[in-house]
Amino acid sequence: MAANNRRMSGKKGAQVGSGGNRRRGLEGKGPTPPAEARKGHKKNRIANAAAKKSSGGPGGGRRPSGVKGRGKGTSEMVVGRNSVVEALREGVPASTLYVQQFIDNDERVREALQLAGERGGIHLMEAPRPELDRMTNGLNHQGLVLQVPPYEYAHPDELAAAAYDVGQDPLIVALDGVTDPRNLGAVVRSVSAFGGHGVVVPERRAAGMTAGAWKTSAGAAARTPVARATNLTRVLEAYKKDGLAIVGLAADGEHEVGDLAALSGPVVVVIGSEGKGLSRLVGETCDYRVRIPMPGGTESLNAGVAAGVVLYEASRQRS
Repeated sequence: MAANNRRMSGKKGAQVGSGGNRRRGLEGKGPTPPAEARKGHKKNRIANAAAKKSSGGPGGGRRPSGVKGRGKGTSEMVVGRNSVVEALREGVPASTLYVQQFIDNDERVREALQLAGERGGIHLMEAPRPELDRMTNGLNHQGLVLQVPPYEYAHPDELAAAAYDVGQDPLIVALDGVTDPRNLGAVVRSVSAFGGHGVVVPERRAAGMTAGAWKTSAGAAARTPVARATNLTRVLEAYKKDGLAIVGLAADGEHEVGDLAALSGPVVVVIGSEGKGLSRLVGETCDYRVRIPMPGGTESLNAGVAAGVVLYEASRQRS
């Protein structure tokens, strides 16, 4: 019986098959999808950013004006008669002008009311003094408070896409560690003046588009988008993969700004803080580090002035 079992065990029985999986694995998977549908492709990122913009998704729809997409800043209060009048003169976006009840109607109050009325879209609200004190945490508001709505930031990919849409090479400025809103406003103004396509700022430990930045931009913030990045290094690496040269401004740079031909093509100019310059990771991401020759011996320029010098040279090379 044992021998019979051994003979039976040697017989060839039914074989376990693949169920057709190997045959199906050899079949084609159809045509390659278009670039817009391939995850990770440059055109896919641009298409996703455009879809968010048109669908009114997170932060969708850009007011005149990472990789975090769009985002909103926080609302802001401009207080005091002079500050409110200056903000309205400079076209700072505003949603509501609060006026104290029984306020002394001097020239500045009358001008604020006139400017708000002429612009349109600004609500006029009368409020008792205790309410204005509460809203401003006890600041000396002098009976006038202007509410500035949150700024709606662009997506970093949109800046390059907007340039390509009009047949131009992208010219973008990224700020690394710039914390003064006035410097941001000055950079936005320079980008607009020299035909740039936008500014990228980090989300943390950096200046945002406040009323002060709007005023310094002298109206350019209505034409030039500002994008916000959760991680500036990753945004720069993404730009680099898309063919943009990353040019960092540094006092000890290997190239002089007037000799760098890369400024004539698609480029991101990275400007650090006046005191610390570029951070280590951002500096290592740059393809080129350039310096601005200063025969007068000044150690450094603020971000707004430095951006103007580099953008002028880029504009000159492109003309």
